[in-house]
Amino acid sequence: MPSGRPSTALQTPHTVSNPKPPAVPHHAGRPAALRDAMIRPMSETSPSHGIRMIDVGGKPVTTRTARGSARLVARPETIQKLRAGELEKGDAVAAARIAGIMAAKRTSDIVPLCHPLPLEAVEVAIAFPEPGIVTIDTVVRATARTGVEMEALVAASAAALTIYDMCKSIDPDMVVEQVRLEEKTGGVRGDYTRRV
Repeated sequence: MPSGRPSTALQTPHTVSNPKPPAVPHHAGRPAALRDAMIRPMSETSPSHGIRMIDVGGKPVTTRTARGSARLVARPETIQKLRAGELEKGDAVAAARIAGIMAAKRTSDIVPLCHPLPLEAVEVAIAFPEPGIVTIDTVVRATARTGVEMEALVAASAAALTIYDMCKSIDPDMVVEQVRLEEKTGGVRGDYTRRV
């Protein structure tokens, strides 16, 4: 006999179907050439898509060294303040040395086809050979399957740019120039020393 109480039986709620819209291909709406490249299998290559990191697995592990350099040209009075530590931002020489070391360690993050290397030593030397000139010399060493030339060059560039950054408020006409490899040792191609 009914008790007059509402039924406590669980009832299945009415479910409303709400399907997701179909996924839009990630290449939709892109230029035809780019869209075709994104659809093409990765194993397929063409002259315009031949960029790759070189396989160095078969190379011998040897001690590699490289020395790079750069120059910064500035007004003599700028160099005088730099040497005296009178810049508004502080000690540019110390900051440049730290920047060079840090940049060498992060070279593979900056230059896309460089291999990350276990660096053993990075040295950054800054000198003032004549009025209006700052020279940066870097030495990098690693025991690895590939060379450390790029690490030495990136270190020299970063050190020079740090000096520029710390002096630009008083001398925006400064020029960073002659970023170059001076010498390298190790590797199957042998040693190299710049002649000029």
